[in-house]
Amino acid sequence: MTGSENPNPHALDRQALEGELANAIAGFGRLLNVEKFSGGQSNPTYRLKAEGGDFVLRAKPPGKLLASAHQVDREYRVMKALADTDVPVPEMLYLSGEDSSIGRMFFVMRFVEGRIIWDPVVPDVSNEERAGLYDNMNKTLAALHSVDVDAVGLGDYGKPGSYFERQINRWAKQYRASEIDKIEDMDWLIDWLEKHDSGDDGQVSLVHGDFRIDNMIFANDDVNVLAILDWELSTLGHPLADLAYQCMHWRLPHKGSFRGLGGVDRASLGLPSEADYVRDYCSRRGIDKPSNWVFALAFSFFRAAAIVQGVVKRAADGNASNPEKARALADAVPLMARMARDLVNKGE
Repeated sequence: MTGSENPNPHALDRQALEGELANAIAGFGRLLNVEKFSGGQSNPTYRLKAEGGDFVLRAKPPGKLLASAHQVDREYRVMKALADTDVPVPEMLYLSGEDSSIGRMFFVMRFVEGRIIWDPVVPDVSNEERAGLYDNMNKTLAALHSVDVDAVGLGDYGKPGSYFERQINRWAKQYRASEIDKIEDMDWLIDWLEKHDSGDDGQVSLVHGDFRIDNMIFANDDVNVLAILDWELSTLGHPLADLAYQCMHWRLPHKGSFRGLGGVDRASLGLPSEADYVRDYCSRRGIDKPSNWVFALAFSFFRAAAIVQGVVKRAADGNASNPEKARALADAVPLMARMARDLVNKGE
């Protein structure tokens, strides 16, 4: 190691950060403690304890980044815009520039006291509570897709129409830029998706892009969703993408680096089936059951695999937020590609 190398690229200059935030956030005061959250793989996130309360800082990762990735300014913008809607989000307080005290862009939000559920099985609660948590997730997703984007100032937050076509192109490029070893099933999947996109049906909504149980904060003493987190992949797009992405987790295994519900006896735990979850969502939004469900699920597997490949590549380059966990994800990419191919071949 040379003297210029940083042994901990995610460490923050606390004194400089305190000066910036004390000037930017009313009542912030002295910075008492900084703790990096261990979860997450994309944008490093920290809990800040200050004289003025508890806050959360979310930053771009250090090092060379893929084009159009890690846009924390978009996360800040969308959550600030949703502040007065039925979609629960933390309070946004400050967005820095690229020339910030930590050397890269970040934003600060108010800390939300509650619970993050890392295991989708939700152990150690009653079946009634487990069912209530999932129903509130469903209600929150329907509320998100019902937001009037023009009314909240997000009408230009993404390109309208051709969502799946643009996403397939984008993530295929991102995957190629992160590719380490050839994965035949990923090549097959990209080709299949490009040939089977049914086109634009006119539906446009705000989409989260990573809507799953561990990207939200639930109340400690009830089943309500207090805040949706991690909006890095949000844009204007097709609402079916969010629904299929969440339901993909019904199929992913509940073992290893995955936190899915595959192989779990969901009925005995009070968890909804995939079909019931889709039905309740459609009922809440007053829409018909999706006709291109297999395509939407296959797309979700593909995009998730492409994202994970980016995490694996950052670990190989030494820039991952959680390097040990990132390296453990390497086997996830071929597995997801194989699951998507099997899904297409079975047609369900």
